[in-house]
Amino acid sequence: MAFWAAAIGRTSPSKVVPVLNPNQKQFLQDEIRYREKMNILARTDAGNLTDYYVRKQETIDDPELLDKHDSFYHTTKSLLVLFQIMGVMPIHRSPPKTNLPRTGYSWTSKQVMWACVVFAVQTTLVVLVLRERVNKFVTNSDKRFDEAIYNVIFISLLFTNFLLPVASWRHGPQVAIFKNMWTNYQLKFLKVTGTPIVFPNLYPLTWGLCIFSWVLSIVINLSQYFLQPDFELWYTLAYYPIIAMLNCFCSLWYINCNAFGTASRALSDSLQTTLKGDKPAQKLTEYRHLWVDLSHMMQQLGRAYSNMYGMYCLVVFFTTIVATYGSFSEIIDHGATYKEVGLFVIVLYCMTLLYIICNEAHYASQSVGLDFQTKLLNVNLTAVDSATQKEVEMFLVAIAKNPPIMNLDGYANINRELITSNISFMATYLVVLLQFKITEQRAVRSQQTLTAL
Repeated sequence: MAFWAAAIGRTSPSKVVPVLNPNQKQFLQDEIRYREKMNILARTDAGNLTDYYVRKQETIDDPELLDKHDSFYHTTKSLLVLFQIMGVMPIHRSPPKTNLPRTGYSWTSKQVMWACVVFAVQTTLVVLVLRERVNKFVTNSDKRFDEAIYNVIFISLLFTNFLLPVASWRHGPQVAIFKNMWTNYQLKFLKVTGTPIVFPNLYPLTWGLCIFSWVLSIVINLSQYFLQPDFELWYTLAYYPIIAMLNCFCSLWYINCNAFGTASRALSDSLQTTLKGDKPAQKLTEYRHLWVDLSHMMQQLGRAYSNMYGMYCLVVFFTTIVATYGSFSEIIDHGATYKEVGLFVIVLYCMTLLYIICNEAHYASQSVGLDFQTKLLNVNLTAVDSATQKEVEMFLVAIAKNPPIMNLDGYANINRELITSNISFMATYLVVLLQFKITEQRAVRSQQTLTAL
């Protein structure tokens, strides 16, 4: 092409610079450094080779060593065991063998068999309670509207039990992948930084949340037994594990987000220490790999628990709308009573769970993404060598191309925006429903006026 252009008196076209993604840039940089390293070794004056870092090959870690440094598993084991006992997530810890993942999931494991037994017993109770509540809801047409709303809410909660195999068990392999990513990441972090990830107060916090989840479930169900005249005591046997499961889901999300923030701060502190040293380019490359792994783990969290938390958000959304509409409707018709206060308590409970999930996801994403990016942008590039400058630039590109977003497998992003969007949707539906209610009241009053005349 250049010879043809020169022959006809034209300038040769300029080269088109390809656009590379972070992995391609990383591979290209490693190839260039490897070639430079080989050229230096071919000369007699080899000199100092510390500037020519070549990516290390992945090695298979000793399972005993993985167990020893798996602090996240040991500190959160109580919640994992509670999920196994409740039959919610029957994953298991594999024996320490080479080439065998430390956490696994199998449809023929004893954990899955136990979950099937628990599900069968719980489903039997749910069917009995559901039949009783539906019969009372259909036959007693002279009940107050707020009592009907209570029935609708607690009937809808019973249906979450039937979604458990689809929403939870089906994603067991993805949950096992997420747990194994944490196990491998902690040992890799120790090898790169020389210090382990420490999760302060996570062990007592996990135990406390396990106990609190069941205590709160018992309190909620017993309060409904005393507040509702048709809520019999044996009904609570079906609702105890359902409400406790919702509380445990919120606890699990809080613990994982807290762990992501702790790991990000530990990596950030090591990064700051490394940047103060001499020629930190080699370590920056390894830190970039650690950060990308951390971002991928956050994405895997949403993928592994997508169905469970999708169901969770739907239950919260439906319950909040029904309870809010029922309370306002009864206040318009008969004035405020203690039953309406109970409905507002249900609304507050649901919105609190949603706020905790969205707020913790926001802080985790900010800690891993924005805070890390800010610290890299504050690095004085004029005070470091050219290799370090390239690594900082590649680190920033990796953060931009791999945003730490918690996404429910494409259904929704878990962040603070989800709270505002849910509130706006609920407000829209409530306005429409209340308009129908007011129109109905006006029609009734007009009919009564015509009858009196």
